Amino acid sequence: MRFDDYKIQEWASERGLLVPSNAPSQMLKVMEEVGELASCLAKRKSSEDTEDAIGDSFVTLIILCYQLGYLPEEALEKAWNEIKDRKGATVNGVFIR
Repeated sequence: MRFDDYKIQEWASERGLLVPSNAPSQMLKVMEEVGELASCLAKRKSSEDTEDAIGDSFVTLIILCYQLGYLPEEALEKAWNEIKDRKGATVNGVFIR
């Protein structure tokens, strides 16, 4: 099942968030949510808490995309096209190209 990010766009629009000048504040929110995710992983919190933190991170990034005039799917596809053919190795759990 695929989630329709339009729901997030609509939610953010109803709350007056989709203003380009809000992007710096939204980026702080992204960092807050990613920090919560890092905390979940570092403290080995429940999978439910970790999944929620991942979801919150996605939501804040999707809102940031719309604030900046990007479509989330297109931003993701662009990133995929940049990395899909990279060669490298995984060292200590991190891919190094």
